[in-house]
Amino acid sequence: MGAGRAKLLRTIEEEHSLRKACKKLGISYKHAWMMLKKMNEALGEPAIVTVRGGKNQGTFLTDLGRKLLAEYETNKQILNETIGDETAWENVSFKLSARNQLPGKVLEVEKNGLVCKITIEMEPSVITSVVTEEAVDKLDIKPGDRIYAVIKSTEVMVAKIVGEKGQIKTDSKETNQSD
Repeated sequence: MGAGRAKLLRTIEEEHSLRKACKKLGISYKHAWMMLKKMNEALGEPAIVTVRGGKNQGTFLTDLGRKLLAEYETNKQILNETIGDETAWENVSFKLSARNQLPGKVLEVEKNGLVCKITIEMEPSVITSVVTEEAVDKLDIKPGDRIYAVIKSTEVMVAKIVGEKGQIKTDSKETNQSD
C-alpha cells in the first residue's frame, strides 16, 4: 500500500464517507472506488464497508483496513527514523544501493487466493511483502525460513537460499526487469 491509498483510507476513517473523502482529497469518486476495489481483490477481503440507511450510514474501515493503515504508518515511521539515522544501517552491515537484499526470517505466510502476505523479521523491524501464491509455492517459503527481501524502487521481492552452496532462487511478478 502506498501513500495515496493510505491517505484515502485515513480520510475515509475521518469522514465516514467515500464521497466526502474524495472531495477532501480532490480525487474522483470513480478513481477512489477503483483503488479500493483493487485493494480488496488483492487482500481477498474488504478493507472498507458501506452501511446504507439509518443514522449509522456511511463508509467505514474494517478491522483489516485499520490494521493495514496502522501497519503502513508504523513502517513509514520506522523508515523515516532509519533514513534520518545515518548509523542505523551499519548495524545490519549494508550500504544502500539501487537494489538491496536484506536478510530476514519468515514469521508468517498468509495465503489469500492468488496473493500471499509474507511477514519478515529484519532487525530492527518487521516488514510485510505481498507476493503471488505461485512465488511462495515455487520458493517453498514457510515460517522459520531465512530469506532475503530484495528491494527495488518499484517493488519488494523475496529470495531464499537453497542447497549448501548458497544459491539463491528469486521470483517476481516482473519477468523482464531492468535497473
